[in-house]
Amino acid sequence: MEIVRREQREAFITADGSSIRELAGIPSGNATNQSLAEAIVAPGTATVAHLHRRSEEIYLFTGGRGRMRLGEEERQVRAGDCVVIPPGVAHKLWAEEGEPLVLWCCCAPPYSHEDTVLLEG
Repeated sequence: MEIVRREQREAFITADGSSIRELAGIPSGNATNQSLAEAIVAPGTATVAHLHRRSEEIYLFTGGRGRMRLGEEERQVRAGDCVVIPPGVAHKLWAEEGEPLVLWCCCAPPYSHEDTVLLEG
């Protein structure tokens, strides 16, 4: 059994601009069919609109407030909200001023830069 502690994982910046700390996935070497990571969008900033060709994502918001665009729909999000993102659907996050927007991201198949299509900049 392998136990992974959040604070033992180094954060990195993903293609969409969020700070990610992966706890399970291919780079971590402990999961091959899915990935789990904590993502943080800094206060007053946004991710780059993007989609994943193959991966379905689940976002579970655990801190802060912000907005999310999924396809053509845009809604407010906050701690306790959960959103499922189908493969091929564009999405973007905005964090409100004052505190980061914190969420857990589960991807199946696992997150990869190669599966990410940036739609801005």
